[in-house]
Amino acid sequence: MSNEKRKNPKRKCINYGRAMKQQFIGLGHCKCGMSWKKDIEYFERTPDMVFALERQVVKNQKNQ
Repeated sequence: MSNEKRKNPKRKCINYGRAMKQQFIGLGHCKCGMSWKKDIEYFERTPDMVFALERQVVKNQKNQ
């Protein structure tokens, strides 16, 4: 076994240090507006980018 440390699979937000939520493979989001994508690293979301970051309850049904 090598003595290398394993990289934490959960990306941390560079603003708040919280774990980012994963929407697709290689794409993570934080509530503060920062996102991380594998090929372009960290970027700030613009208002026209729409992602479902939280579940919403509508008429007693959970929508994703």
